[in-house]
Amino acid sequence: MTIQVCVGSSCHLKGSPEIVELLQNAVTEHHLENEITLVGSFCIGKCNRVGVTVQVDDNIHTGITKENFKEFFKDNVLSKFVKE
Repeated sequence: MTIQVCVGSSCHLKGSPEIVELLQNAVTEHHLENEITLVGSFCIGKCNRVGVTVQVDDNIHTGITKENFKEFFKDNVLSKFVKE
């Protein structure tokens, strides 16, 4: 899985450095270092008024903030690795 975080000027001002740090910590916490590639990217083209734009494989998610990060990670990343 590849996760791209927009680090362009707009997302940078909206907290992309914090989202990158949260992603790094979450990947390590869940032992997914060999499963996930984290990439910084300049504008993904889906700017939003609130939060950061993050692309998980081919799916673009906007408005990612520190407050909704855990839900975003659980629903869009961890759910792909849960064996049912």
